[in-house]
Amino acid sequence: MLTLVPTPIGNIADISLRAMDALVHADVLLCEDTRVTKKLLHILKERYGKTPDKIQDFIAVHSHSEHRFLEKTDPSFFERNVVYVSDAGMPGVSDPGQMLVRYCIDHGIAYDVLPGANAVLTAFAASGFAGTKMLFFGFLPHKGGERSSALIQALYSGFTTVLYESPHRLEKLLKEIVAEAPERRLFTAKELTKMHQRYLHGTAAEILQLLEGNYKGEWAVVIEGGETRSATLGEQDIRALELPKKAAAKLIAKLTGESPKACYQRLLDTDS
Repeated sequence: MLTLVPTPIGNIADISLRAMDALVHADVLLCEDTRVTKKLLHILKERYGKTPDKIQDFIAVHSHSEHRFLEKTDPSFFERNVVYVSDAGMPGVSDPGQMLVRYCIDHGIAYDVLPGANAVLTAFAASGFAGTKMLFFGFLPHKGGERSSALIQALYSGFTTVLYESPHRLEKLLKEIVAEAPERRLFTAKELTKMHQRYLHGTAAEILQLLEGNYKGEWAVVIEGGETRSATLGEQDIRALELPKKAAAKLIAKLTGESPKACYQRLLDTDS
């Protein structure tokens, strides 16, 4: 059996009794980072007296290795009590884990997902923006047309939208929102549940002023829902312009975030 176990996003006291029991009784621990998980088990032993009742196997399964791990894994592997744990928060939400669940479904393997700490819902609840519908974008692409397209979707979906952002790109994100939607209200949460947790409300320009250049920490950014905006140009519109295929492929790539090569091949396949 496979059990996905969420871990605290900052404050160790947020761990549940079920999560602790699952961790200490596991035969195998699949970990985003084995060092982080071993440290967590040490804290559980020191603080709560939770000690594994057997010798446990630790296997690193992160975003770059999850697919390879499953390719060489036989379903019989899950006849043991297997737990997957990411570094913090809910596995499968901006963390590895979804492929493991899909593997279990495809092979008829029993699995369970424990509820627990999650930065998305914590930030959404703390934002104070009215409404029950929300979109979660995770981390936006780092640069280029793909990033611009994703940000436009986030701003003009009509729903409250939650993003994650690193300290290295928070200033960039806020300045992009200043340029595109200067009046839109935001809620930013720094280091949720940790010692230096901080909440900020305001427009992107106001939050930039409040931060005064200090962007350290991991951030959740909640964008209040606003007007909806549909794309004014689609792939079929570009095809109808009868442009040379290479030029059309570049435009479609800007629109979709795909590579120009893939768009060019699709144009060739369609016309063949």
